[in-house]
Amino acid sequence: MTGRVMRAVFRAPVRLYDHGLGGLFGRRFLCLTHVGRRSGRRYRTVLEVIGVVDGEYFVVAGLGSGSDWFRNLARQPAAEVIVGRHRFAPRHRVLDEAEAATVIAAYEHRNRWVAPILKRVLSKLLGWRYDGSAAARARMAGQLPIVGFRALPG
Repeated sequence: MTGRVMRAVFRAPVRLYDHGLGGLFGRRFLCLTHVGRRSGRRYRTVLEVIGVVDGEYFVVAGLGSGSDWFRNLARQPAAEVIVGRHRFAPRHRVLDEAEAATVIAAYEHRNRWVAPILKRVLSKLLGWRYDGSAAARARMAGQLPIVGFRALPG
């Protein structure tokens, strides 16, 4: 596929949120609005929600700490999160490795039917063979940060 086609494919979910159709994704994905660390421009990124605990939504920085959205959050807090039809100003935090490994384990348990695909994708992203063991989860948590988003009080 050409670069233009790939860009259109990856931007399609953002366009659905732009047109108020983010509810089609339910709570499976969220749309994060963040501010560029150099440009000051607002960007929107759609991320898979890998877990929800007490109103906190967890996502993985799939390209590691070099992910643009992750680097932007390190500079300035997120402007907005949309999950389904729920829109809120968030606070965020990066999970420690132990908590991240627990969130990953719960995600794998809920999605057992895609485990073989998940292991292949994670192995590609991580650059080593991910086998789903506790040790592999801990190692992955150190390499691919997991971020939690929660609505600001008030």
